[in-house]
Amino acid sequence: MLMVQPIFGQSLVKGLVKDQKGNTIPGVNIFLKGTFEGTSSEIDGTYMLQTGEKGVFTLVFQAMGVKPQEFEIELDGSTLEISPTLKESINEMTAVTISAGAMEASDEKKAVVLRPVDIVTVPSAMGDIVGAFQTLPGSATVGNDGRLFVRGGDASETAIFIDGLKVGNAFGTTASNVPTRTRFNPNLFKGSFFSTGGYSAEYGQALSSALALNTVDFPLRNQGDISIMSLGGGFTQTLAGEKNSITASANFFDLSPYQSLIKQNFDWERAPYGWDAEVSGRQKWGKSGVVKAYLHTESNGMKIWQPMPGTEGRGQLVGIQNHYTFGQGSFKQIGKNGWSYYGGVSYSNNVDEIELDHLNVRNQNQVLHSKTVAIKEFSDKFSIKTGLESYLYRYEEQLKSEGLNRSFQDHHAVLFTEADYFVSNKLVFRGGLRAGNSSLSDQTWLDPRVSLAFKFEHEGQLSLAAGKFSQMPVEQLRILDQNLQNTRADHLILNYFLSKNGRTVRAEAFYKDYKQLITYDVAQLLPMPMGFDRIQQNGEGYAQGMDFFFRDRKSFKNTDFWVTYSFVDSKRKFAQFRERVQPAFAPRHNGSVVVKHFIQPLQSQLGISFSFNDGYRYDNPNLPGQMNAKTKSFQDLSLGWSYLPRPNLIIHLACSNVFGRDTIFGYQYASETNEKGIFEGIPIRLQAPRFLFLGIFLTISKDKNANNLNNL
Repeated sequence: MLMVQPIFGQSLVKGLVKDQKGNTIPGVNIFLKGTFEGTSSEIDGTYMLQTGEKGVFTLVFQAMGVKPQEFEIELDGSTLEISPTLKESINEMTAVTISAGAMEASDEKKAVVLRPVDIVTVPSAMGDIVGAFQTLPGSATVGNDGRLFVRGGDASETAIFIDGLKVGNAFGTTASNVPTRTRFNPNLFKGSFFSTGGYSAEYGQALSSALALNTVDFPLRNQGDISIMSLGGGFTQTLAGEKNSITASANFFDLSPYQSLIKQNFDWERAPYGWDAEVSGRQKWGKSGVVKAYLHTESNGMKIWQPMPGTEGRGQLVGIQNHYTFGQGSFKQIGKNGWSYYGGVSYSNNVDEIELDHLNVRNQNQVLHSKTVAIKEFSDKFSIKTGLESYLYRYEEQLKSEGLNRSFQDHHAVLFTEADYFVSNKLVFRGGLRAGNSSLSDQTWLDPRVSLAFKFEHEGQLSLAAGKFSQMPVEQLRILDQNLQNTRADHLILNYFLSKNGRTVRAEAFYKDYKQLITYDVAQLLPMPMGFDRIQQNGEGYAQGMDFFFRDRKSFKNTDFWVTYSFVDSKRKFAQFRERVQPAFAPRHNGSVVVKHFIQPLQSQLGISFSFNDGYRYDNPNLPGQMNAKTKSFQDLSLGWSYLPRPNLIIHLACSNVFGRDTIFGYQYASETNEKGIFEGIPIRLQAPRFLFLGIFLTISKDKNANNLNNL
């Protein structure tokens, strides 16, 4: 012993590494900070570290899934024994996540469902954000509308946010039974969060769903993008610096040339046309903050003859001019001591000029939303999010031809708070409250929400979510009865989720209980409802069912596909219905298959999408009861082909409803019987048997490999 120590002069550090349950931990990295001296624990948790260093050092124990521990030790050639107990750490890579009702769609989350590039390349979507989400579980394709319908809820029950801020009138204005689209370019967004229910206390005034879109932080380079399409064209210019960037674009469309070549089912007096322009800027703020600003403005119009059942001739001429502006500013900032902040202000202004034969109607809808949120991470296990919001709604209707005017203004003050507690990497609990007050209806509400998730050893996880959700009725009803209160829905969701080795499985069961829905009599039913009588808040109903989603990027080379199926059993007493009925927008069986295959020798991607449901309920006044008839099943097979002849040039061709299936969404009936005592009806069809899209996208940049896909 005396000979060994003077000759080698080494110190020995040894011990046993365990976790909080007393189990030994193999593979723990053990080293002296600031040196190359280190070792790792054995299978039985033991370790031995011999070193010739002398003096005071920091001994570090470090491993994935546990909190690192440090010990200050003095090395003097003797033997030290240190046996630490390492505590489990909560980290984003291994921790369980809440997945009930939630579908992440960004490159930053491990539970990726749709990337931004998917939105562009799903054939049936035709580049529309909502068109792509209609291939996901929980949503229903309503082809004569185009908006997002989720789990038995109508389109007004889905709220859309950009960078956490409310978007008013996110869809373009259109005539009855003419499908619309979202207003925003999918290239603007880096990802999205699509909730099919049970969503966070941060989001409100939506009974069924929240769709949160997140804009691109900083583009990669300076570049210009030229688009030439069968429907129009546009140009986008991006200037990117180290700490700031700006992107500006302008686009126009006119369907007249296209419709002159492709037969239409609709009788257009003036095909849809319009333009839009937008500017977005980003600026880094200090060491850990970013500020964004975004402005979008557009103007568009159409004129269409809509047939009137039981009458001869072309029907009624409906003309629409729409002017829309949306602007917002937002910020994010990481503070000290575990604090972080974000928020901003958004403003939406929508003006519709509508001509109905001799009637001239002007509607204006304005939404001003401000929001501030603070997050405090007290530890890696516990955090709290608290936010304040203000919503200012103003709605006005003018019957210009008669000199009549009516309007209302409503202010909502909202406070929400939410806490996440990680019991372990395998169990997380979230509880939240959302409180609000409406100045117009003089109503205060409190919506509790709770969810938890457990992760299994095989990396699958089970989530449960429940909560109350509130939403004010649509503006067209509130302007007639300004004392209307919130409609309400209670959600209960059970979810299983597994994402591993390029494959994703998601199965979910849900139940929604509706209360205080609005019922009314339609006083005047034109192509657009103009009046309502006997408005009451005595409606109710339910929606229950299950969703299934499977995505596979692994099994077949250069192939990505997903399969979706949703079963929805929904009945509700609402609108003009005096009994519980299955809504027209809630088919019981919905499904889709999307396949994308990259053909390397041809530098091409081939896309195929197939969507179906079991048909739409409609109300036939010639039969007893309400919602007493049903259409044939809806089926749509769409194809898409993307070709890259050069890295900076993309040619995209897509066709919907390839087989030209005659899809009927329901029937419109006359208000009076004919001489035979029958209400005459006409079918509600697609705009055209097929829709063809051709786009050529050219990128101009010093980097000759740059193209539109780089920012997706």
